[in-house]
Amino acid sequence: MLSYRKFAYVYDQLMEDMPYPDWIRFARTAWDKHGMPRSIAELGCGTGSITIPLVNSGFEVTGIDLSADMLSVARRKLEGSPQGSRLFREGSVRWVQQDMRSWELPEPVDSVISFCDCFNYLLEEKDIRSAFVRTYEGLKEGGTFLFDVHHPNTLIRYDAEQPFVLDEREVSYIWTCDLDEPRCEIEHHLTIFARDHQDPAVYRRFEETHIQRGYDPEWMKVELIKAGFRDVKCYADFEWVEAGDDAARLFFVAIK
Repeated sequence: MLSYRKFAYVYDQLMEDMPYPDWIRFARTAWDKHGMPRSIAELGCGTGSITIPLVNSGFEVTGIDLSADMLSVARRKLEGSPQGSRLFREGSVRWVQQDMRSWELPEPVDSVISFCDCFNYLLEEKDIRSAFVRTYEGLKEGGTFLFDVHHPNTLIRYDAEQPFVLDEREVSYIWTCDLDEPRCEIEHHLTIFARDHQDPAVYRRFEETHIQRGYDPEWMKVELIKAGFRDVKCYADFEWVEAGDDAARLFFVAIK
């Protein structure tokens, strides 16, 4: 598991086109179907781009991430929002540095979410099993577990379509990949150039390597059921349709 260090401070610039509103809409639709939560835990919350809108909508959310730097950025973003300081004082949001394989809160929650393919960063099957079991134990009876992962074919496509290049005024990158096909494990290598906000004429260069692994969706369904979940469903690409091999992103909905 990675502590993102410098990456945390350019993460939002690199991810500004990510479909955060779509993830939130998917969660709300699932909650409409299976029960609206009051308390939510978000695994792999990153810089709070999903946590903060949910808190602003009236939910009590605990953002959990392994990276202290990501959580530091999330705290600053919340504090800079109109209601941020009040929501933090009232206990509507908590930031917790924990590993998603062994996370634990004082009280069980109504729903656990984990979006933006966080589970692909768990590189061994035992890691997935541990996170599923811990999530089951951390949920109230009848609670929902919502998460997404890349379809294995998406990682194969990344390898086939590389390299990727971004050239923007504030931040740029060169992104290449190495695929271990038997394990469906991919290494993303990024060379990032970010403008120094203290000296806008200077760009800082740093290197990042991130590793993800794709898992068979049927295997993941079986492991969720083994962990205790019932009514496990897998959907495709933000749509409430059964996922097939043409899906880029898999969305799981499981009920305790």
